[in-house]
Amino acid sequence: MKQQTNSKKILFLFSDTGGGHRSAAEAIIEAIQIEFGNSLHCKMVDIFKDYAPPPLQKMPELYPKLVRIPQVWGMGFNVSDRRFTVNAIAKAAWPYVRSSFRRIASDHPSDLIVSVHPLANAPMLNALKKKRTPFITVVTDLVSTHAAWYDKRADLCLVPTESARERAIKSKIDPDKIIVVGLPVADRFCQPIQDSPEKLREELGWPKDRIAVILVGGGEGMGPLGKTAQAIAEARLPITLIIIAGRNRRLKESLEKQVGQWPIPVFVYGFVHEMPKFMQAAGVLITKAGPGTISEALNAGLPIIMYSYLPGQETGNVSYVISQGAGVWAPQTDQIIHTLRKWIEFPEQYQQRVKACHKAARPDAARRIAKIIANTVGIEN
Repeated sequence: MKQQTNSKKILFLFSDTGGGHRSAAEAIIEAIQIEFGNSLHCKMVDIFKDYAPPPLQKMPELYPKLVRIPQVWGMGFNVSDRRFTVNAIAKAAWPYVRSSFRRIASDHPSDLIVSVHPLANAPMLNALKKKRTPFITVVTDLVSTHAAWYDKRADLCLVPTESARERAIKSKIDPDKIIVVGLPVADRFCQPIQDSPEKLREELGWPKDRIAVILVGGGEGMGPLGKTAQAIAEARLPITLIIIAGRNRRLKESLEKQVGQWPIPVFVYGFVHEMPKFMQAAGVLITKAGPGTISEALNAGLPIIMYSYLPGQETGNVSYVISQGAGVWAPQTDQIIHTLRKWIEFPEQYQQRVKACHKAARPDAARRIAKIIANTVGIEN
């Protein structure tokens, strides 16, 4: 799509430290293109990889290694999750990152800056001049939102949940600047179901007369997927098990060697691009408590069984899903199997979960954010 010479320029600040920041920015940009075409020109900048000084430019590569020890990660999150601590860290780091963020501002003159990463907020606002570019923060963690997300100098703070709004107010953000919009996800996860789950299962080559249960461990295939899959299969429930191994090629190959011996239909996939169709065809999602996956499942009306979470930013996601009635916490394989069996034997309880998912869903989040961005730069829908 060609850029008009008079189109407004929107700069998105993100980093690939976890998949959620990039996917949120891309979902918003997609919504902007759907709603406003080429009247808005969007640019994404990775604050670490593209501009940070050494060794910070390696953060996208280091992040997966850091979160492999969840307890240590969670401790670091909790220790730093105070306004005073965030301010002290930002002040200490400013001399080191100052030139990097000033270069971002000079390299990308914009009509609006949108941050979808907590570590972009304070330094970018420091780098901007007094008559600065308008600045919007889009919080991409659901409930356990770190203090670094909230800088009162931002013009707007868009949050996904009421819990995040309450945290923003406690962080001294003007309530008039806070808008609860939901978590932005790609538009393909926001469309209403066009076909029945049975027809979709038939199209995918799955048994159409069995409930499909998706077991996923994120894009990297993390977590005890193999052990959990085998236990579910050996429980001989009347289901089809769909295992998403993500980019974990070794796990995928290992599972493919085993599944022929299991007593239920099992399908193993690597990284898939048909996840919206998979979710609409399925009946249950078993996953770690990542915010994007939770939001996508809610949009699909897909009850959630959570078996793990990353301490820190994902901690509150478990209680959020439970409080909404959209899923359960089941860290042990026998708890997962018990939940599946109960939902199969008592379909009315299962249907209550489906209704709760639809009630909690915010499929319009990305488009709402797109409209707020457009209005901020003076473009009406």
